[in-house]
Amino acid sequence: MQNDFNLENAYFESIKELKESDIVKGKILKVSKAGVIVDVGYKAEGIIPKEEFIGIDISNLKEIDVYVENIEDEEGKIVLSFKKARELEGWKKLMTEYKEGDIVEGIITKKVKGGYMVDVFGIEGFLPQSLSTFKNIDTEAIGNKFNFQIIKMTKPKESFILSRRDVIRIEKELQKKKIWEELEVGKIVRGKVKAITNFGAFIDLGGIDGLLHIGDMSWKKISHPSEVVAVGDELDLIVLSFNREQNKVSLGLKQIIADPWKDIDKKYPIGSMQKGRVTNLQNYGVFVELEKGIEGLIHISEISWTKKIVNLSDMFAVGDTIEVKVIGIDIGKRRISLSLRQLEKDPWENIEEIVVVDSIVKGIPMSYTRNFVNIKLENGLDGIIYNEDISWTKRVSIAKEILKKDQVYDFKVLGIDKQNRKVILGLKQLKEDPWPKILEKYPIGSIVEVEVIKITNFGVFVKLEEELEGLIFSSEIDKEALSNIKPKDKLKAKILKIDPKTAKVGLSTKIDEENRGTT
Repeated sequence: MQNDFNLENAYFESIKELKESDIVKGKILKVSKAGVIVDVGYKAEGIIPKEEFIGIDISNLKEIDVYVENIEDEEGKIVLSFKKARELEGWKKLMTEYKEGDIVEGIITKKVKGGYMVDVFGIEGFLPQSLSTFKNIDTEAIGNKFNFQIIKMTKPKESFILSRRDVIRIEKELQKKKIWEELEVGKIVRGKVKAITNFGAFIDLGGIDGLLHIGDMSWKKISHPSEVVAVGDELDLIVLSFNREQNKVSLGLKQIIADPWKDIDKKYPIGSMQKGRVTNLQNYGVFVELEKGIEGLIHISEISWTKKIVNLSDMFAVGDTIEVKVIGIDIGKRRISLSLRQLEKDPWENIEEIVVVDSIVKGIPMSYTRNFVNIKLENGLDGIIYNEDISWTKRVSIAKEILKKDQVYDFKVLGIDKQNRKVILGLKQLKEDPWPKILEKYPIGSIVEVEVIKITNFGVFVKLEEELEGLIFSSEIDKEALSNIKPKDKLKAKILKIDPKTAKVGLSTKIDEENRGTT
C-alpha cells in the first residue's frame, strides 16, 4: 500500500501545474490526420489543428510554444493553440521592440478588401493597396516575403498598418548610400543601359545613374552610341571618376580591355602589307578595320595611280576583305593611313617605257579649262592638250565645241611632264602642217572670194575654205557696205597678212581699181 501511495504521489508531482492563458513549451509527439499531438507535461496530450501551421514546415519542428486555452474541455482534454501563442509572442515582440517608422519583415498571406494581410511575427497587419506598389497580385505578392515600414500601431486594439511603398524609398536610399560608399575609381561595376542620347548612355547602377560617354564606349570611332549599346543591355563597366556632391559618375566600357592603339606602330609598321575588312565608304575614302577597334583610312587619292575614282561603291562594298599597305601612323590622333595603289609600282617611275613621244594614243576628254583640256588615256594616265594643239588653222577658244566629252579620240604624244604627272598631247599633229601650202595658195595681195561667218563690233570673220578662216577688220570695209553685210554673204577680199604661228589670216575688202575683177 505504501508503494502505491508513493507512485501516486510521484505521478501527481510530475504533472505540471497549468492554468488557462499560459504560454508553455510543448514537445511534438506525432503529426496525424487529426492534427499535431503535443505533450506539455500534463496528464493528457493536446491536439492542435494542422490549419494553425499553414506556411510552417512541421517536419522540422520538435518543440514549440503553445497557448493553454482550456485545462479540460467537455471530453476532459487539454485545449492548446500554436497560433495564439505565436500571436501573443508576436504582439509582445512588436510592441516592446518596435515603434512606428521601423522596418519589419513579413509574408503577404491574402488579398482583402482595400489591400492585403501581412504575417509579421505570427500576427497579421494590414497593407493598404495604395501603399503596396504591387501590380501582379498572384505572382508578385501573395506568399512572398518583403520588408515593410510600420506606419501606425494601435496597442489597445492590437492592430497595425504597414507600407511597402515607403520602405522601397528607404531601401533605395540605403542602396544609393551603399553604392556611393563602395564606389572607387578603377572598380568594375555592373550596370543596365537606361537611356541613350547622342552623346552617350545613362547606366543604372542599382540606385544611382552613371554616364557612359560616347568617347568611352569603343576604341574605334563611332557615330552614335546605338552602334555599341542598346536600352536594357547589362554591362560590366569601369568607374572613371565620381562626385557624390554633384551626383555624377563617369563610366568606361572601352577601358575594360587594353588600349589596342598601344604599340600600334610596332604591330603595323609603316610599309607593311596588311589585310582588313571594309567597314565604311565616304566620298573622301574607304575605312578598313585591321582588327577590332583599329581602323585605317584609304584616302581616295591612294586608291589608284592612274584611275580617277568617282564612285567608291563601284569598287568596294562594306564587308569586303582587301589587302592594303600602311603608309602612315599618328598615334596621338589615332589615325592610320593606308594605300591600295602603293601595292603596285608607280607607273611614273618608268613612264618612258609606257608612253613614247610621237606615238599615237587613245583618250577621252574629261574636263575643260580656258586654255587646255584634261584627257584620260586608255592606259589610265592623265593627259593634257592645249588649245593651240587642237587645230592648225582654227583659233580655238572653246575647246569643247571640237573635243566632245566622253568621246574617244586619237592623240599624238608631244612630250611628258613628270613633275605634274601629265602626258602632253596634240590633235593637229596627226595631220600634216597645211600652212606651207596655204602660203603658196594665198600669196599676199591676191584677191579671193570669201563667205561671211560672223559679224562683230571690231570686224567680220570669213571662211576661205574648210577649216581656214580669216578676219576683215571694220577699218578694212567701206562703212556703207559694212552696214549691209550679213552672214553667208559672199565678198571679194584681198589677202593682207598670213601668220602660221597664230593661225591668223588678215583680209581687206578695199581692193584697188587695178585689181578689181582679178582673182
